[in-house]
Amino acid sequence: MLRGLPVLAHEMPSFDPTDVPDAPVPLFAAWFATAVTAGVDEPHAMTVSTVDADGFPDARVLILKDLDDDGWAFATSATSAKGRQLAGNPRVALTFHWRELGQQVRVRGFARPADPAASRQDFLARPFGSRVATLTGRQSEPLADRAALDIAFARSRALIGADPDLVAESHTVYRVRPETVEFWQADRERRHVRLRYRRTPDGWDRELLWP
Repeated sequence: MLRGLPVLAHEMPSFDPTDVPDAPVPLFAAWFATAVTAGVDEPHAMTVSTVDADGFPDARVLILKDLDDDGWAFATSATSAKGRQLAGNPRVALTFHWRELGQQVRVRGFARPADPAASRQDFLARPFGSRVATLTGRQSEPLADRAALDIAFARSRALIGADPDLVAESHTVYRVRPETVEFWQADRERRHVRLRYRRTPDGWDRELLWP
């Protein structure tokens, strides 16, 4: 079954790695805008990879919350598994995959908590259901039964209903300062284009990689 599934069977854009900006953020913003225009489903979804205390990699899909010259931002609970992992080892990798365009972007760097005001603002801007889930806490802990979850969610809904400005203390926005950013454009003949930015003391170096 696996061998019979098609791979890179659709039309994909071309990518000229010589006509790019000096830094990776503007290029990412341009690719992201193209993904939105092309109708890519949830283009702001990304795989966030961390490392636990035993050296094992861990990965999950989160939503990109912000992008600026300081890097890529996502939010989670500081007491969650990934929050604890980042506290012990701030090295992190982000992976975007826009299948419809045959594109990937790989970001490797260090995650640092943003200013508490940014975390508070992010929490209050979230949908009601997301705030309820975050306020419930205990993310990644064992769950004895679904009834306990229902009770906890009901309690959180009541708390937010009584105080709409209530913010979960553990909610944290993390900003990833990149050390390397790779842009990968697929080609049906497997002549993929790979462009990697590497941070230097003076800015960014760019280099092509073999497919």
